[in-house]
Amino acid sequence: MTAAANQSGRRPTSRRLERAGIRDVAAAAGVSITTVSDALNGKGRLPDETRSRVREVAERLGYRPSAAARTLRTGRSGLIGLTVTTYGEEPFTFTEFAYFAEMARAATSAALSRGYALVVLPASSRHDVWSNIALDGTVVIDPPDQDPLVGELYRSGVPVVSDGKPGNCPVTAWVDNDHEAAVLDILDHLSEAGARRIGLLTGTSTDTYTRLSTEAYLGWCHRVGQEPVYEAYPAHDPAAGSVAADRLLARPDRPDAVYGLFDPNGTDLLAAARRYGLRVPDDLLLVCCSESDVYAGTEPPITTLSLKPRRIGTTVVNLLIDAIEGVDPGTGADASRLFPPRFRTAGTGPPPGTLMPTELIVRASSQRRRGPRTTVSPPRPPGEEHSRPAAPRGKV
Repeated sequence: MTAAANQSGRRPTSRRLERAGIRDVAAAAGVSITTVSDALNGKGRLPDETRSRVREVAERLGYRPSAAARTLRTGRSGLIGLTVTTYGEEPFTFTEFAYFAEMARAATSAALSRGYALVVLPASSRHDVWSNIALDGTVVIDPPDQDPLVGELYRSGVPVVSDGKPGNCPVTAWVDNDHEAAVLDILDHLSEAGARRIGLLTGTSTDTYTRLSTEAYLGWCHRVGQEPVYEAYPAHDPAAGSVAADRLLARPDRPDAVYGLFDPNGTDLLAAARRYGLRVPDDLLLVCCSESDVYAGTEPPITTLSLKPRRIGTTVVNLLIDAIEGVDPGTGADASRLFPPRFRTAGTGPPPGTLMPTELIVRASSQRRRGPRTTVSPPRPPGEEHSRPAAPRGKV
């Protein structure tokens, strides 16, 4: 109490409102405390009308179960983790990339809707962050082969759901796109637009997204009789993508179309094309995988592949919470509602998986215009773009 309050004779008032408890909800709904607990936790054999009434009353009173009480009652903390282990010990701020940011936002909303909080954690740290947080389960994005973190979580009995096919990692369930089909669709799209030598910008990591996408490209090249034209770089290093784009367009067998697997590849390739005097799409067709809307405003707008991260984020969290709460992964109502059966795998062996559709957003960069082509300069090293005049823009 302050001196001013003493002198005025006023009593200080607290702005903190009384928090409704489970007994208040039970009294207002006219049911027992056990019924309230069962209704809010999805347990017991209650009529749907009773369950709905209890939830409405709890919402009206602003009742929220105590985290400490829930931990004592269920043995669960109400916390689930989210991490990217693709690049191991390498520093990687994954929320700076549109895919991961969209996925994390959707995962956070899905967790909160089911009474859990999402904790974003590093794959590794100087401090032992993982042991200081009691997690009920973890979502791991694109784990590499023999991922030590996934193995440790498995040995600790912590459920793990992966965003990405897990390879040989012991996960409870997984969600992924059909990357092979997506890459083949892009290659066919570029071929139909007139491309005769299609290149690829890919990564050096061992996660299934990178591996399956690259294998799909190599298989397509073998099938159509084209020599592969690709460059690989460590995708966690933003500067390496620009260097790889320059390498690809400086090759003597320079491609006339390129698909980039990672978010920055569109702008990296567009900049490299300008350095070499190539016009997009007349001389070089471009597609990249990205969730960023920046590509709708580039000159020209760049065609992008969307992996639908919001749907994936929602689904991995629901599968993880199903596993935490003892529901068979992949059989819950949420997963069935979000994804038609044709997008689900049919295998019976563990771990169960869900395949999601992708979307190719076609823009000007992958649609070759009709009309005269231009004469372009031969490849030259970066930095020499101002040392000689630009190629004439007349007819060949």
